Amino acid sequence: MVADWISCLDKVPQERTGEDLDIIYSRLKTISAFQGYNPLLLQQICYYSYYEDLDEGIVIYKQGELGTSWYMILSGEVDLSLLIPSGVPTSGAETGKLQAIRLVSLGQGSAFGESVLTDTPRQSSALTLQRCELLRIEQKDFRALWQRNQQLMDELIQQNCRLPTAAPAQDSSSMVTGGLLGQLGSINLGILSNLGHPNHTTTSQPVGVGVSSRQITGSMPSLNHIEPLTSSPTERIARCGAVLRTLLITKHSNLIADRKSQLRTYRRCCVASELVDWLVQLAPNIIQSRPHAVGMWQALLEEGVLTHVSKEFEFRDDYLFYRFREDDQGLGSIPGGLERKDAEDSLEDTLQILSQIGPDAILRVNLRKSPTDRSPDDLEIIYDELVHIKALSHLSTMVKRQLASVIILEFHENAGTVLFHQGEEGRSWYIILKGSVNVMIRGKGTVCTLHEGDDFGKLALVNDAPRAASIVMREDYCHFLRVDKDDFNRILRDVEANTVRLKEHGQDVLVLEKIPVRMLAPTTTTDINTNHRYSVMAGTPEKMLEYLMETRIDEKQTGHKDTFLSDFLLTHPVFLTTSRLCSWIMSYYRAETAISPTPDYCLACKLRVVQFTMHWSSIVPYNFSDEAELGRFLDKVYSMVVNDSRTFPTLTDSVRMMETQINGLKNWPFNRNTQLGKKKANMSGIMRGTEDYSGRLPIQHNDEFVFKVHCSDMRYTTLRVSIDSTAGQIAELAASKLGLGHHDLILVEVRSSGDYVLFDPMDLSIPTSLSCNGRLFVTVAAKLDELRPLTEQDGPDTGSANQLELMSTKELAYQITQLDFEFLNCIDEYEVVYYIFGRIQYSKITANLDLLLRRFNDIQYWVVTEICLSDMLSKRVAILRKFIKIAQHCRDYRNWNSFFGIIMGLSNVAVSRLSLTWEKLPSKFNKLFQQFESLTDPTRNHRIYRQAVNKLQPPVVPFMPLMIKDLTFIHEGNKTYFDQLVNFEKMHMVAQAIRHLQHCRSQQFDAEPTAAIKNVQEIRNYVRNLRVIDNQRILTQMSHKLEPRR
Repeated sequence: MVADWISCLDKVPQERTGEDLDIIYSRLKTISAFQGYNPLLLQQICYYSYYEDLDEGIVIYKQGELGTSWYMILSGEVDLSLLIPSGVPTSGAETGKLQAIRLVSLGQGSAFGESVLTDTPRQSSALTLQRCELLRIEQKDFRALWQRNQQLMDELIQQNCRLPTAAPAQDSSSMVTGGLLGQLGSINLGILSNLGHPNHTTTSQPVGVGVSSRQITGSMPSLNHIEPLTSSPTERIARCGAVLRTLLITKHSNLIADRKSQLRTYRRCCVASELVDWLVQLAPNIIQSRPHAVGMWQALLEEGVLTHVSKEFEFRDDYLFYRFREDDQGLGSIPGGLERKDAEDSLEDTLQILSQIGPDAILRVNLRKSPTDRSPDDLEIIYDELVHIKALSHLSTMVKRQLASVIILEFHENAGTVLFHQGEEGRSWYIILKGSVNVMIRGKGTVCTLHEGDDFGKLALVNDAPRAASIVMREDYCHFLRVDKDDFNRILRDVEANTVRLKEHGQDVLVLEKIPVRMLAPTTTTDINTNHRYSVMAGTPEKMLEYLMETRIDEKQTGHKDTFLSDFLLTHPVFLTTSRLCSWIMSYYRAETAISPTPDYCLACKLRVVQFTMHWSSIVPYNFSDEAELGRFLDKVYSMVVNDSRTFPTLTDSVRMMETQINGLKNWPFNRNTQLGKKKANMSGIMRGTEDYSGRLPIQHNDEFVFKVHCSDMRYTTLRVSIDSTAGQIAELAASKLGLGHHDLILVEVRSSGDYVLFDPMDLSIPTSLSCNGRLFVTVAAKLDELRPLTEQDGPDTGSANQLELMSTKELAYQITQLDFEFLNCIDEYEVVYYIFGRIQYSKITANLDLLLRRFNDIQYWVVTEICLSDMLSKRVAILRKFIKIAQHCRDYRNWNSFFGIIMGLSNVAVSRLSLTWEKLPSKFNKLFQQFESLTDPTRNHRIYRQAVNKLQPPVVPFMPLMIKDLTFIHEGNKTYFDQLVNFEKMHMVAQAIRHLQHCRSQQFDAEPTAAIKNVQEIRNYVRNLRVIDNQRILTQMSHKLEPRR
């Protein structure tokens, strides 16, 4: 029976797996003569060698032949002999004939045949003296081996040239042989010295990498999540792997070593947990956790740059062995000095690249696993991705979780690949994760293009009909999420089977969904069993409220997180007015809905109402302190509880709790802002930008604002009205003061660009809704085209670069962040609801949210304005550096709103086109800006930003435009009502976003201000009164004037 290591050597090198190479290497390491070989060289020999088993007396090659292979002896002896003319006097030789002179006998571990490097004839003959086992490397492979390891090979061959000769028969023979050996030695050394680096071409492919039939023909892809995604690594990822390997070898060589496990030696491999340790220690400012580092290594593994030694595992933070691609193929070499320096210079860029793509790599490997192999953590990662896919936004949480357990990744490398043809049977539903496709119909060609987040193929599954169009990839390397037909149908059946409908008078009033809940042991985090509970999918407001009171208020915590109560309270204005809600709660307190209620039931109702009211007032304290109706409701409940405590002594504790809550709410603005380190100021001067105030109170509906309203002949009037005044009221008041006699006047915002926005007569929060330099006009519809921007709307004509030069970048960022946190903390939770669903519908203001959203635009245009107003190149470079540093400090302060504003300002076309300015920017700042740009990358629904924010602890100022975009997406993608029932799945998604806002501001902004700066007040006033140009046309013209197009 042939030994395993011989069977491995019988394979062609390209077909040998990492495990094959380990087996060969383990065998060679047991031979004493090979133990002195450099491990790196020996590993490559394992890759290139073939096994030869020769009997005694076999001629391996003859003198004068052209060489085809190089040899190493595993066992036995080989004679090297030289044929010389018999004119050389030796014992027993005849003059005029050739005679064989034994040059040397080579034993185990020796190598010979190096003339193949120069294509010169063999200078001696090789003959086996006994049965021999040899390793043979073909000429082209030996040349590759030589070029990669010239120094090591040089030492090996020269060592063989100095081997002792066989014992001569006579002294004269000894003299001749010694002379010939010297000649042979000089010949060999001459060969070595004249070789240089022979030209050759080598091709190799990753061991164990195969292209699935789906990638080539369109059939289903393999679910083997260990195989690389691509047939060969992309240039970028290959480069990242080379940098990390070089640094490991040169600075931490102990991490790449031969390792033993289960009586087998694994050559040149690393332990996964040690690699994770190394990355985390290497860049703690970039890599925030061990799972993050795991994702970075997985990004290398999924393209074949890194591989598990036996191709059995994805990258895991465990005691598992992995190799770099070069070492796995036996092609690894020791990096030279230039490679080391290059790797050190490229390290930061490499880590940034891998840190950005690492989370996606973790997602992909989970999606490539068989559904039965996915762990709960895997499913959670997939579910988190599905939540942000617009094609799935209308699905319930339960359906998304079921999809997470069956959805798989399908990937294709080449544009033009046809996923399916028109007329084929529909077998799968697809969602585009990366890339784009064309939808083609016979006779019409391409009818539309679908992009990331879009889906296709569902109609054929739902209707059980043929495909209505063909789908063709528009670009290379597209990734798709695929749900197969059987899974799709099963999920639909499961949804229906797990849906419970409660009816009254033949109509649905409540729709519940049965969901599994893992129950936890009281003092551990270990699952003890899986139970089920019911989640509300839809219902009438009153029936949902009744279900909430009966099932959620007084239930004990069971280890799962149920948000039904919070969801209801945060979104009730959408479907249930405050008046109706308060009235229903009062009725429930009195147990009026029950028939012949018992005393115990009455007490339970009262306790539930107390808990409900306490939770409500704690989740939206601003409303209870500001709205008279809620204040009266709270007082009334308290009064009733006090009276009933005489009958039900159990309510005594409830009385004390409510007293504490009421006292806190009466002074809530003071208490809250003391906790948050804020002072209070009058809000009436906020729009003028001239009041020197150190903090702010939330804008309330009756706060008055002073502003101007213009008319088409450029006359204006100054109004002082409350923020809840409607656009119609403002227009009427302005018309009266301006003496305009028309009754069909409308209120319009004219922007600096000349565009105008019409206000609905019932719209509110008008002053805070304006753009940066927008102004209000009142006119008739027929004269809209006559409206022109005012001169003052053009913004400043001189910049503040000189002033900025004297200001500390850290203090600027600190003051910007402090103001943003003030804006953030003024936002009422219900303002978010009114903003998304339409404040006109609810007649509610959204002024506080308006200000924070406008602040983002102020910051963005401030950056562009200051750069475009700097005439001197040196000043533009200096201010460019300053803004990048301010952005860095904003990021450190976790102020993402202003961070995005600054980076987007620097990315504005009026700034990005200033090539001379960017060329003068030091490379350090250029790299920093590129890193910041990657954080603002909008692809995959701002995935990089979301992952960064999710790892942060509050306080955080989130990127507010994205939050509003998410909520708008939820609102427009999901109906509010189904068959007159509230779509509570939509309410749940809205509430989740609001809870994120609450979490961001749940802690005070307590960063230390910069030390001992004289002009703090000047900086404070500056950042609170930014003067900007918000007309993109003007900014672009200024940019072209600074640096004309070359």
